[in-house]
This record gives sequence, C-alpha cells and structure tokens, in this order.
Amino acid sequence: MIVSMSDERVERILDAAYACFAKHGLRRTTMDDIAVAAGMSRPAVYQYVRNKDDAFRRLADRMFTTALTAARDAAATPGAPATRLTAICTVKLELTLKIWADSPHAAELLATNTRLAADAAFTGAMHDLLTEVLTTAADAGELDLSPVGGDAGETAELLLALTRGLEADPTRPDLPHRRLRDGIALLTAGLTPR
Repeated sequence: MIVSMSDERVERILDAAYACFAKHGLRRTTMDDIAVAAGMSRPAVYQYVRNKDDAFRRLADRMFTTALTAARDAAATPGAPATRLTAICTVKLELTLKIWADSPHAAELLATNTRLAADAAFTGAMHDLLTEVLTTAADAGELDLSPVGGDAGETAELLLALTRGLEADPTRPDLPHRRLRDGIALLTAGLTPR
C-alpha cells in the first residue's frame, strides 16, 4: 500500500493528539499543543483536522478500527470457543486499559468516547462478532446455548457487559485479564454440551 504524504501527516497529527489528550485531557488540550507535538504549524494542522474535537473523533475512529481488525483476527484464529471469545473480549479490554495506563485523564477521555458514534458502531460490531463465534460454536456442537434461551446475541451481550465491568477498575492491570479469562471459562463451561 502506498501511503501519501497527507496520510503520513494525518497519522502524525493523530499520534500527537493522543499524546496531548493523554497528558492534558480533552478539555485542556489546545490545537497549539497538538501542532507543537506534531512538529507542525497550527495552520498546517488545520489543513488536516478542523479542530481538537475533530482530531479526537478521528483518533477514536482509528483506535476502534484497529481494535476491530484485531478482534476479527482473534475470531478467525482456530481454537476452542472460550479461547476465541476471550481473545475478542481482550481486544476491547486492552483498548480501555491502555488509555487508563497512558493518562491521568482517562476518565474524561473514556466518558467522551461514549458520545462518539464510532464507539456505538465498534460496540455493535464487537457484539456481532461475538454472536457469530457463539453461533458457529453452537452449530458445530461445541456449545449448547439452550441454558441462555438459545440466544447467541444475548450471550454476546453478557460477554460485553462482563468486559465493560472489568474496564472500570484499572488499579491492577493483571486482574481484569485474569477475571475476563475466568469469567468466559465459567460461562462457556456452563454451555458445554453434556
């Protein structure tokens, strides 16, 4: 793939925006901050993003797109349903834990994410992906969804709720990963055909 100079500059601006949002928070970051971090003039930055909200939206879009690609790769990896489901949910968990690790302003940045259309689209796509893996596993006889009413979509929602709950406590980064793995293992054990 050939990357144009404008694509390289947009990537540089978005990288700079992430660094600034992580350091200062969304409200306190200015376009001057982003321009300095990108090594560009403010007028040059304005050629690629309209304002800091546009930079934040585009940065979130990039992060969600990257995470969704990783989740799709995890879904396509051969393995037991619990392994694939854990790998998919880990992608979502990692996205949030990275922000908690990178920024003292994570609560502000994550609260802002909930207003983004890209966040809703990402969550919907993750739900669809989990539903697909659950349905495929049920069709192959690897899982029996009858204990949850045979509803793969509802089971996917449970997995997303588990992941969202674990995203809320970043105090011990190892703990959410272990709890996610254990929670999915318990759920899938309950759905294993007897």
